[in-house]
Amino acid sequence: MKKVFAYLILPILVIVLGYLVYNSVQEPVAFEKNRKAREAVAIQCLEDIRTLQEVFKTEHGRFTSSIDSLIDFYNNGQITIVRQIGSMDDSLAVAQNRVRRDSVKINVKDTLLKRSNFVATNLKVIPINEEVKVPIEMKAVIKQVSGVNVPLFEATVPYESLLAGLDHQLLVNLYHERVDTGRYPGLKVGSIDAPNNNAGNWE
Repeated sequence: MKKVFAYLILPILVIVLGYLVYNSVQEPVAFEKNRKAREAVAIQCLEDIRTLQEVFKTEHGRFTSSIDSLIDFYNNGQITIVRQIGSMDDSLAVAQNRVRRDSVKINVKDTLLKRSNFVATNLKVIPINEEVKVPIEMKAVIKQVSGVNVPLFEATVPYESLLAGLDHQLLVNLYHERVDTGRYPGLKVGSIDAPNNNAGNWE
């Protein structure tokens, strides 16, 4: 019986124990690798939303809480470009009123986010992979700050959606670590609580 244990059972136990130790080390590594890959996709999307929101506000005086409106603004909206004809440094031209400014309208999609892989509909749902499609949550408000009405917006992607399907315990640990330190448990750009220059919490 001792020989059976020594030659058969003991090596199996060693292999199983080795696998468990290896797996316990590799699981956090795999989690962080997948987390960073998913965060990179989400951050690009949130940065695109910020770009469009800031231009939307320039045109409309407010932010929008609707991602559909933001997509429509990209596809069909226009932005105003002010161009100057003549130079203010030319005193003669200024004196002769030959220096002026004109406003022209340019299609948003012809100006912003011109990279080849940009897809406007991805602003609504982040396509992480075939199984994981992550919705983006967006809000916009007008808030009084020091007696002044200030337009604010925020767009968020909670970790529970972004990291769905990854190691559950590591996800729970990350969530509580963020909450315990007073940080949003996910990715977030802008804030409807107070002006923050539309910063992202990854910056």
